Amino acid sequence: MTIKDAQQLVDQWINITGIRYFNELTNTAILMEEVGEVARVMARQYGEQSFKKSDTEVNLADEMADVLFVLICLANQTGIDLTEALNKNLKKKSIRDADRHRNNEKLK
Repeated sequence: MTIKDAQQLVDQWINITGIRYFNELTNTAILMEEVGEVARVMARQYGEQSFKKSDTEVNLADEMADVLFVLICLANQTGIDLTEALNKNLKKKSIRDADRHRNNEKLK
């Protein structure tokens, strides 16, 4: 699936099953909530926090998919082509960081 396909699929799901998009501010708040859930899993799975009994069913992949879903919703709502945006962002990073990481002593 391409990013464009994902944007179209999410739009179809929203308009058929979800009835309509939540407004952009609501979706931004939901995005922050979902990112927090990813952080919670990461802190427990890869960090030093321990899992609680209520965390036994957590699934990092599912939590990341929730983040992606809401991000795609926001892109659709604001008219952003995520494929184009990602390509432009990678080009910017490639120019800006051409030697930065290679010369970073902390990465050696």
